[in-house]
Amino acid sequence: MAWTFTSDVEVYAGMAEPWLLRDPVRNTVPLTVLRAVRSGLWGDDVLLGRLERDGRIVATAIQTPPHALLLPDIPADTVLDLATDLIEKERVVPGVAGPLPLAEAFAASWWRPEAKRRAERLYRLDVLVGPDPAPRGASRVAVADDLDLLVRWGEEFQAEAEAVGPVDLTPLVASRIARRELIVWEAGGRPVAFAGASSPIGGMSRVGPLYTPAEFRRRGYGTALSHAVSAKVLTEGAEEVLLFTDLSNPTSNSIYRAIGYRPVADYASITFA
Repeated sequence: MAWTFTSDVEVYAGMAEPWLLRDPVRNTVPLTVLRAVRSGLWGDDVLLGRLERDGRIVATAIQTPPHALLLPDIPADTVLDLATDLIEKERVVPGVAGPLPLAEAFAASWWRPEAKRRAERLYRLDVLVGPDPAPRGASRVAVADDLDLLVRWGEEFQAEAEAVGPVDLTPLVASRIARRELIVWEAGGRPVAFAGASSPIGGMSRVGPLYTPAEFRRRGYGTALSHAVSAKVLTEGAEEVLLFTDLSNPTSNSIYRAIGYRPVADYASITFA
């Protein structure tokens, strides 16, 4: 059966969100992106797809241009039909992101060749362990006065990660500050790093981004901030705390393992030529 696509976020959410919540760990990104769309972010030309069999949803997908198409943990046999339907609709898809086998299957079915990819790993918090030794300074929740700084740092983070751009991060950062989702580490009376963690959805919270400007690196701020933001969402009721790492960065992977994160599955973000 063919995929169904809509731009009506509330209709889509009413049908797709319960399906995504069956596994909030592996569907962490689509769930948080869907919440952002429902709150008014990324509303231009949003693509919300679902596939039904025998009256039941078996797969969903979401794209918020100019970002990549997001694949939840969907059945592998639904990917080819998704790519075919989007090609027939002449949908502009700059890339695809999701569980590694599914992202690769979509890329193999797409009409444009792969240009580059980012190999990622999803981690889940086991038992949170404090940093040893702890660096100087302390964490605090970001406030409205931090907006300009965190937007700039967010742009620097995206540039280093080679994420899609240019995108104005101001609305996103402002909304996350309002939800108390962003944390700043201060040392010597000044901010030196920041991190975010999503408000729990279905008991799940995802850490990200985590950014330390180059001049403040190798001082333990990233490890301490990772611990602080993880501890914060645990106190707010998160049952599962997750994060993604770039597999090309062994430093960040070792940091997260040291404070108690354990691997779940490999993911990929693939950009098309």
